[in-house]
Amino acid sequence: MNKGKNSGTVLNPVRTKEDVKFEDNLRPENFEEFIGQETIKKKLNIFIKAALKRKENLDHVLLYGPPGLGKTSLAFIIAKQMGAGIKPTSGPVIEKTGDLSAILTNLQEKEVLFIDEIHRLHPSVEEILYSAMEDFSLDIVIGQGPSARSHKLKLKKFTLIGATTRAGHITAPLRSRFGIINRLDYYPEKYLKSIIKRSAKILNVSITEQGARQIAKRSRGTPRVANRLLRRVRDYADVVADGKITSEEAVKALDMMEVDSVGLDDVDRKILSTIIENFSGGPVGINTISAAIDEEKDTIESIYEPFLMRIGFLERTTRGRCATQKAYQHLGYKFGSSTPQEGLFNDDQKS
Repeated sequence: MNKGKNSGTVLNPVRTKEDVKFEDNLRPENFEEFIGQETIKKKLNIFIKAALKRKENLDHVLLYGPPGLGKTSLAFIIAKQMGAGIKPTSGPVIEKTGDLSAILTNLQEKEVLFIDEIHRLHPSVEEILYSAMEDFSLDIVIGQGPSARSHKLKLKKFTLIGATTRAGHITAPLRSRFGIINRLDYYPEKYLKSIIKRSAKILNVSITEQGARQIAKRSRGTPRVANRLLRRVRDYADVVADGKITSEEAVKALDMMEVDSVGLDDVDRKILSTIIENFSGGPVGINTISAAIDEEKDTIESIYEPFLMRIGFLERTTRGRCATQKAYQHLGYKFGSSTPQEGLFNDDQKS
């Protein structure tokens, strides 16, 4: 395969501007349309029905997990199921305490405030949330100096839904104020296939069962990646296959994008082959890997490492990163050797 940057963007689960216009059309509107995360849906459905029965606002909800798994979609579904409006924002956007105060004072009864990337709230802004979440009040200071006085402003009862990819970065005081905490996990292939078929129907794309399966296999357990791959495969099929996505056309399109049979792209392979060829399979430090492949350390740690570890291709030890026997086999190396073996084909070549 030729080296390239294309697949690095396609497989990155972080939302891009291009994703926005497509995701709004594909976003499920209720729990029945939301595919996967069955346990979380069941719990949320019960909590929502209980709150509606008592005519109360829903407890504050924290949704955490890797990007692209549906945290935002769940937030919008919760608001709709509660029959309430939703005001979406994000941690980095709320720069000053006054910004958050303005949002909170304008919330209506039982309305939902959705804060994405809530772990990135400024500490001074976060402190405003404590009393707002706990007793629905806002402490404001009137005046300056010795004459300054504090005034408690009552807020209408609302529900805060926070979403984060870094649950460990949320402070203990903030986390303790959420009554409902759920972790979203990666999706099995069967759910991804269903998501792809649903998205294809909405986008009016003709796709076979096996075509959907081929895309699902390479989607890294992430619906956002699955939908992005579907759009790119659709482009390929429109040009060379009369618009129909079959198994064969899906494989050709994904190979063209340098996405292999288990969802590795050129950066994934570069990380693993560098560890194997340059550092005898490891252990090697993350800073060394970053310098060797000319990729940001944070990007490797947040985007590539979690997936490589999840599929058993990379181990993280106290001494550094190590490539596993599965990684050697997939890339066509004999275990313990730093030279690719002739006649030893990886999984992608065999399929």
